[in-house]
Amino acid sequence: MFYITSLTIAGSDCSGGAGIQADIKTMSALGVYAASAITAVTVQNTQGVQSVFAVDAETVRNQILAVCQDLNIKYAKVGMVYDKSTIQAILDALEVYSIPYIVVDPVMVATSGDRLMQEDALALFVKELVPKAYLLTPNIPEAEILAGMPIHNAQDIRKAAKKIAALHCPNILIKGGHLEGNEKTDVLFSFLDDGRCQEHAFKTSNVETKNTHGTGCTLSSAITSYLARGNELPQAVEQACHYVHQAIEAGSHVSIGHGHGPVDHFFEPHTLIKTFKP
Repeated sequence: MFYITSLTIAGSDCSGGAGIQADIKTMSALGVYAASAITAVTVQNTQGVQSVFAVDAETVRNQILAVCQDLNIKYAKVGMVYDKSTIQAILDALEVYSIPYIVVDPVMVATSGDRLMQEDALALFVKELVPKAYLLTPNIPEAEILAGMPIHNAQDIRKAAKKIAALHCPNILIKGGHLEGNEKTDVLFSFLDDGRCQEHAFKTSNVETKNTHGTGCTLSSAITSYLARGNELPQAVEQACHYVHQAIEAGSHVSIGHGHGPVDHFFEPHTLIKTFKP
């Protein structure tokens, strides 16, 4: 017997609401064994990021190699990659151990507005890491950066998705939480080899709360978990969106810190799921 296993490659949030901490909580709550490789240590809390310290590139690379050598990783999530050397370390590790299903969350700016990717790292991220992704999960501001255009409505989202697809990523989930309205709509675009594009929209009602710290990390980790559990991509995204919505609702009236608090990752936790295949 084996546990269903996944890997998160991301930065640490010492306040526990986002980053590696949110990823491990999410994967664990969904019954998936979570391995991790830390790319950076942030000094932050619910009110903002005070400083970022990148883990040296060799250590990032060796963390990934050690996990992949031992745990047969097929599903991984990549979150915060602060600088060029970190991105190159991940690329070097993926040359040794290819991971077929990588969910890349392009963490560029925190909820508080603090920058989490150095500007000179963006070109390498776009050219080399994005094409490794099975799924890319930008929010509206991140999609605007990747597509090089403003996004104001659903038509803009479609245009941006096509521009991002030209970066050689087959599946793009653009998260619509930054657009105004009573509903939040996330749209999954899957670009097929014959040139067609399949669209799936996932709508959830807005929850009145300031506790939204780490929702992007939580969503990408949830998608990774549901893929690892054997779901096809549209179903994995649908289930992940539902999980995040429930986690926001469950934690909407709970105070942790004085800023943007976390969601309740453990509103209905699963035990670790076992399988006969490694």
